Amino acid sequence: MGIQLAAPLRAAVNALVVAVNRLDKSFSPSDTVTKLRAHKFTLKDSIYILHILSALFWLTLMQVPPFPYKLAIPILYAIALLIPFTSQFFVPATPVFSWVLMFYSNQFLPADNRPAVHVVLLPTLESVLYGANISDILTHFTHPILDIIAWLPYGVIHYTFPLVLAGLLWLFRPPTLRVFAQAFGYQNCIGVFAQIVLPCAAPWYEIIYGLTPAAYGTPGSAGGLGRIDDLFGGDGYKRTFASSPLVFGAFPSLHAAWATLEALFITALWPQYAKWAWAYAAVLYWSTMYLSHHYLIDVVGGACLATACFYFFVPEELRNGSVSATGDKYERYDLESRRGGVGAEEFASDWTVSDEEETPIAYRSPNPGMGRGRGHRHTASIASLIRADERAGEEGWSPITGVGFVFPPESRR
Repeated sequence: MGIQLAAPLRAAVNALVVAVNRLDKSFSPSDTVTKLRAHKFTLKDSIYILHILSALFWLTLMQVPPFPYKLAIPILYAIALLIPFTSQFFVPATPVFSWVLMFYSNQFLPADNRPAVHVVLLPTLESVLYGANISDILTHFTHPILDIIAWLPYGVIHYTFPLVLAGLLWLFRPPTLRVFAQAFGYQNCIGVFAQIVLPCAAPWYEIIYGLTPAAYGTPGSAGGLGRIDDLFGGDGYKRTFASSPLVFGAFPSLHAAWATLEALFITALWPQYAKWAWAYAAVLYWSTMYLSHHYLIDVVGGACLATACFYFFVPEELRNGSVSATGDKYERYDLESRRGGVGAEEFASDWTVSDEEETPIAYRSPNPGMGRGRGHRHTASIASLIRADERAGEEGWSPITGVGFVFPPESRR
């Protein structure tokens, strides 16, 4: 047993040593300026202009923190870009930071200039496409054990899995981390943009308010996660979702998108763990609906978004193991770390109710035949509506030290 535990620990330590040695440890801004002068700019670098314009727009709208305190955000980011040690992380993570800024600042868009919130659209499409409101059906029977099973992937693992996967990529598949950052960041940017231009109410809104028109300023709801707060005697999820910057962001489901993208990367890089990654994704798909946060169509939309971003940003030889014309996948992606790191094979082998009006949203009736209050009046309403009518340089990630940050990624054929 001791030998079995020592092997993966030794592999992780060796990978960490190699990864640390691979970092650019310079803190001199002059090194960055020198590399910037030597960098040959191409049309593909114009993506940074889009990021700058987007940041200016959202920073202008941002009201908290107010001016001039919010100027600290671009100042600190510029400093991070000037220092070589930090720029190798911050440059490839630019799409991720763009998503975070967009997600947070969209709440300051004037309500008069925002599209109307769609309340009926998603449940109607769900009934048309799938023959029933699947997400509503899944909320009829609740149990503390099911609550825990749904909470772990949706409310815990969801937020830590990208960090864990990024750490594994940094240790064992360093060049692919840049690709993951691109796909993950732009996927979220596209998802939040779609949620802003096509705002849709989640199932919890339908349960609480029925199909009445929604207005901006309506507080968000933790839905089924409220039962977790009650179970542990807290109110963290209730407070967090009540102050969400994007209350009407049901479609597409970024929870589903994250899980799908993570499963796709694990399948491509560590296929022996693919079944576990997809099992996690499947449970999360269910939990989004069981907790009344998404409709099935939201889950499908998020999975499709993640798949599209994966196949757009990730080169073909990394997706399916084919050999490129200029070199094999091992040379390009360091999949076996030919410079002395931990290889793919070593890593693989070592990791050996009563009235609905009186029942809160968190506690749905365990009997589908009971509790038909206003939370279920949508069934007849929807039915009537239907009837009526993608290798970085050895110095790290910085685009001025190697091949560069490329958007869209060049063809690897």
